[in-house]
This record gives sequence, structure tokens and C-alpha cells, in this order.
Amino acid sequence: MTILEHPQAQELLEAATLTHEAVGACASRLTEFLARYLPLFARSEQRAHAATVIQGKLSGLERKTSEPVATQAGIPRKPIQSFVGWGAWDDEAVTAEIRAHVRREWAGPDGVLVIDPSSFPKKGTESCGVQRQWCGRLGKVENCQLGVFLFYACARGHAPLDRRLFLPKEWADDPDRRGKTHVPREVAYQERWQIALDMIRRAKGLPHRWVAADSEFGRVAAFRAELRGMNERYLLDVPENVLVRDLDEEVEQPARRHGSPKKAPWRSVKQWAQSQPAGRWQRFTVRDGEKGPLQVDAVTARVQTMQDDRVGPEERLVVTRSAAAPSEVWYRLAAPQEIQLKEAVRAGSERHRAEQVLQEGKGEVGLGQYEVRSWVGWHHHVTLSLLALWFLSLERVRVGGGKGGGDCQPAAAGVHAPAAAAGARPRADSRRGQPRAAA
Repeated sequence: MTILEHPQAQELLEAATLTHEAVGACASRLTEFLARYLPLFARSEQRAHAATVIQGKLSGLERKTSEPVATQAGIPRKPIQSFVGWGAWDDEAVTAEIRAHVRREWAGPDGVLVIDPSSFPKKGTESCGVQRQWCGRLGKVENCQLGVFLFYACARGHAPLDRRLFLPKEWADDPDRRGKTHVPREVAYQERWQIALDMIRRAKGLPHRWVAADSEFGRVAAFRAELRGMNERYLLDVPENVLVRDLDEEVEQPARRHGSPKKAPWRSVKQWAQSQPAGRWQRFTVRDGEKGPLQVDAVTARVQTMQDDRVGPEERLVVTRSAAAPSEVWYRLAAPQEIQLKEAVRAGSERHRAEQVLQEGKGEVGLGQYEVRSWVGWHHHVTLSLLALWFLSLERVRVGGGKGGGDCQPAAAGVHAPAAAAGARPRADSRRGQPRAAA
């Protein structure tokens, strides 16, 4: 008897078999899903092409560019290429409908808006926005395009909300290249954190408690100030060398002779974390992992930052480190409101999980596979990819019984006092050579 003939193997194979009924049910759910979006395409042929592209992105094709998708559907390649590359349909209307759909299906008060930049390596110099810049996917400066993405994270999972191609200043100021790649006249140069702010404003209608982002955004004092002005509760990664002054420590210092409190010294967030006594750290279970519960130790304090020789307003510093690997440490600044450490740890973990979903999008729905060069083509392709990714997110929740995310809870033993972090060394973040900013 072979191993495949063993009764247990037969049970596994039977459980893994995808029946015609299951396939048909998925097809009917996709039809129902697309019925919400196809009316946004004005002409019947556009609606047909949109359905073909989404079906192709959700198929088992190894490469999901226009030609393989058209070949699989048994139709000519050129109409699909035209539809994606320069078709006259409104991708902004489609993403607005995705946001409305996410609100209807998943919105909750504990939601997290997650900003995540992502790079797309490219050859040549003709694709819109391409230039030599930091490519996180390759971990070095390389020829690539860079997009800024917004996700919604909640207990049920992660959903895409928005996308925007970053147009470097050299491109924004070059009318020749703008013309060749059909950059709209109203598109001006913006820093990536400014693009992120625009996305957050567009997503204001979605109930959420936090805005999370990596250290590229967290290190920008102006970005944090804008979020405070928008009354957003943020939790943003920062590099290990950001200087802070512990305001709680100032209160505890002996008073000076004239009655004013002695100010705490300026230290990097890494130095501050290493100086914290073991009893201040609390242990939390972020979620269940493949090898058991994923646990972290965390500590928080009221601080001010020193950036560009300027003292900032009061903020919250939240430091999290892996319980299993204490050398993995993440430093985050939060808005000054009182926060529950458990909630901050949960929100911080969502940023990393949203990043994983974006990487899945590159593999599962062909987000990183495209042959378009124009501004319009990039946004068309990415919008259709995010639409397919949103369908997959809904299916994942359905298969998982209604819940795709995880909850952060205090560890069973309650407050935990692990060994001091004096020897902790954060892992380098491949995006900027900074401390890794994810939990």
C-alpha cells in the first residue's frame, strides 16, 4: 500500500478536494460581488473587460498581465491592454466604492487605518515616476516606481482602501515626461506623507481608532502635527535614534532649589527603553501563531521629542519587543491622549499584517505584474488588483468562519516582568536602514 492509499491520506485528500458545487458557489459570489462595481463602467464592453480582468487575477495563472488573462478568456489581447492601459473609466470612483463597501461590511470603532508604501522594480526610464530610489522589495537603491497604499484593519481582516503613485519632483517638474506618461495637469509634487494625509482625509467616513504607519512617516514631525490637527489618534514607528525626554521621569526627579522640577535628560528611544526597569514592562499575547501564541513585552511613557533642534509637544512613546526574541524592538510615537497599552500593542501589530497582505497581493492577484507605463495605466491596474484583493479578503473571512484578524490580550499571567532590555538591538529596517518598524 502506497502512502496515498493509506486511510488517513485518503481522508486528507477528500477534505482537500474542491467540488463543482464549491467552485460554482465561488463563481456566484464573485458575480454578486462584481454587480456592485460593474455599473461604474459606462459601456458594456468595459464591464465585460473588467469582469475578465478580475477573473484572471483570481485565477491560477502564473503571470496575470493582460495577454495571459485575455488568452485564458479566449479573447484578443489588445482590447484588454487598452482597457487597463488607457481606457476611459474612472478608477477613483471604483476605489471610492471599495471604501463604501468596506464600511458596510467591516466597519467598527476599533478599526486601524494603515499607511504602507510599496516599491515596484522596473527596467528602463519610460514608466511614469520611475527613477533610482530606495526599493524596499530589493533592500537597496534601485530603479523602481513607488506607490503609497491605505488599508483598513479590524478584527475581521485587512481591506485595501486607496492607492497613489508617488511622482518624484524630477518628474513633477518635467513637462516633457509628464506629457508622455499622461500625468494629469492637477497632479503636483507631494511628499509621500502628504499623499498619506490626502488618503486619510478620503477615508474619514470609515470608523477607526488609530492611524498606523512605518518609520518613513513617523519620523516626520509635520505629519504627526497634521494628524493631531485632524484629531487622529496615531501610532507611528520611529527610528531608534529619535531623541525624547521622559515627562513622567521629570515629575519624579527631586525639585530644584527654586522649586521647579529637574528636567529629564534627552536620550534616544533605544537608550530610554534600555534604561527601563524590568517591572515596567507588560506582556501581551498579540495573536496565535503557527508555533504558539505570539507574545510581546511593552512599555509606555509621556515624552517630548527633539527634532531639527526643536522641542515637540507632548506625545506618547510606546516600545514593544518580541518576548521570544528580545533583540527585536519597535519604537512608536502616539498622539498625546491617554491610551490603553493593550490597544496600542494591537494597533501596532496591524501595520505589519497589512504589509503582509500587500505582499500577498503581489503574489495572489498580480499587483506587481504589469506592463503599463502611464499614470492612468498604473492606477487602472492597481485599482483592479485591489478590487480582486478585497474579494479575496471577504472570501478569507467566509472560509474562516467570520473572523480573519486577531485580538491582543494581556498574557495569562497578567503583568510580566521579563529581563531588562539593556542588550536589545533592533533589527535593521530594509526600507531605510533604520530599526525595524513592525510588530
